[in-house]
Amino acid sequence: MSKGFASNLRMTLLAVGVLTCFTAVGARLVFLHVIDREELLKFVEKARRQIVVEHARRGTLTDTKGNVLATSRSYIVLGADPEMLRDEDSAKWGDLARLLGVNFLELDRTLRRTKAASQLALADQNENSKEKRIRYVKLADEIDERVYDRIMDLRIRGIYGSRGYKRVYPGGQLAAHLLGYINKENTPVTGAEKHLDLYLKGQDGWIESEKDGVRREMAQFRTREVQPIDGHDVVLTLDSVIQNILERELDAIAMKFKPKFATIIVSDPRTGAILGMANYPTYDLNNFSTAPIENQRNNAITDIIEPGSTFKIVAAGAALNDGVVNRFSTFDCDNPVVFVNGKERKLPKEDHAMGTLTVAEIVSKSSNRGAAHLAMKLGDQRYYDYVKAFGFGDSTRFQLGGEVRGLLDEPKRWDGLTITRMPMGHAIAATPLQIHMAMSAVANGGVLLRPQIIKEIRGTDGAIVRVFAPEKRAQVLRPSVAAELAQMLHGVTQEGGTGAGFDLEGFEIAAKTGTTQKIVDGKYVNNRHVASFVGFFPASRPEVVLTVIVDDAHVAGGTAYGRAVSAPAFKHVAEQLIQYLDIKPVRPSTQNLLAMSGGAR
Repeated sequence: MSKGFASNLRMTLLAVGVLTCFTAVGARLVFLHVIDREELLKFVEKARRQIVVEHARRGTLTDTKGNVLATSRSYIVLGADPEMLRDEDSAKWGDLARLLGVNFLELDRTLRRTKAASQLALADQNENSKEKRIRYVKLADEIDERVYDRIMDLRIRGIYGSRGYKRVYPGGQLAAHLLGYINKENTPVTGAEKHLDLYLKGQDGWIESEKDGVRREMAQFRTREVQPIDGHDVVLTLDSVIQNILERELDAIAMKFKPKFATIIVSDPRTGAILGMANYPTYDLNNFSTAPIENQRNNAITDIIEPGSTFKIVAAGAALNDGVVNRFSTFDCDNPVVFVNGKERKLPKEDHAMGTLTVAEIVSKSSNRGAAHLAMKLGDQRYYDYVKAFGFGDSTRFQLGGEVRGLLDEPKRWDGLTITRMPMGHAIAATPLQIHMAMSAVANGGVLLRPQIIKEIRGTDGAIVRVFAPEKRAQVLRPSVAAELAQMLHGVTQEGGTGAGFDLEGFEIAAKTGTTQKIVDGKYVNNRHVASFVGFFPASRPEVVLTVIVDDAHVAGGTAYGRAVSAPAFKHVAEQLIQYLDIKPVRPSTQNLLAMSGGAR
């Protein structure tokens, strides 16, 4: 073979090779830009396009005076992209560990292991390797903004954070059952957090743009930006000082009597505004995950009890309002049997012989038989109508939800004893809030109001968005009758009354004691009780309604009477409320009169 021929052959082969390469490149370009163009563009779009969520800040819950009860604190979730980590930045990892408060060796091992795994996945080009690529590893759940700024100053490539908000409760357990909480999935679970979520949650925003090879946003390619809208602030009717007073009193009750549960409620009778609602047992909102479920119940609206003698206000008020009696009407409360329309009625037992009592004495001395007489004067249906009008057997429409309706049978389901037992607070079950609001109706001139816990909604700029006005449910009693009954209830705390010794001179405590035997295995038992003391003050111009209910208190060697268990707590709380709310006495006290006449001796 001649040299010329060999040379020509090589040139030909080279030309064919070059042509083949160009043909292959051309074919590949046609394949990329024509045949598979749409699919490849989608892949590139997916790889470069990013949507970054900008979380809205949840609104704040405050008390009526602006004290913060629940708020949101911003934090950063810190992570790393192992593919972006550089060996030259490893010298800064010690500073990173120090700022995070973690062990350097553990952090170093985590970063190096994930970086190596990511590089190995990148080196392997088969399809299965894509599932093994590690693009994110979490380094810290929550770090402070200031710490994050210092981490960013280290300029470690591949370390980045995303902002979120954490719900915090400055008061810890203060008003826990009313506020509720946000769980770890950022879902509102109970209380105001859940039932006012529509106002509080706000609306997240987002940024739609492109990112470069190191996951940084390329702002010039930002196509859409929606700003987050922060949630509204909610102002509750609660007063933190009053709430704290109630919770401290419950601590004392719990320590002394070890009850199953106890509830104290304070409200303004003129508006129905709840100033304080506290329960025992309770829990810390910031550590809700450690609290037993039973501690998280708002007993004031979820637990039902037989009201006991506090319920006698219904029979007395109804009989006076219908005009079938007046305060001086008398009844024989010794006779255990009476005949009504030719039918024999067995009356309930009394703690001791009562004799003949006026209506006012029936209230002050808490006569079971006297209350039965008053109800029988009205008849089954009329008495039932008043029980309903006082709010029993129905929801109070509590604004935070979660309440039960209680138990109240219609007259057609009553037996021969119901009309004589219900007036003393048996054969019916109610929540502490229902009992409280019924007493509030007496204090408010006979008007049953909806309990109000929300005062107003405010925007992020502080402007008022919505105001919640008092809501009237029913006119239960005429104002004159309510005022007369209030004075009778003041007699409860006077000499001869079941609450004697628990008046505050000059402040006219009007109240009703209650001691209810509990039902165990279908029978009333003598050693377990619900103790109550429910009332308001001053009787002639009520400013505060106060309820203290203690379930299953343990009294050494005695009975858990309302007078012994709940009345002392009522008086102690009332004394503090008078001072804090600056409630003026309705008449000068004995000490003041002596001082004005020359001084006490």
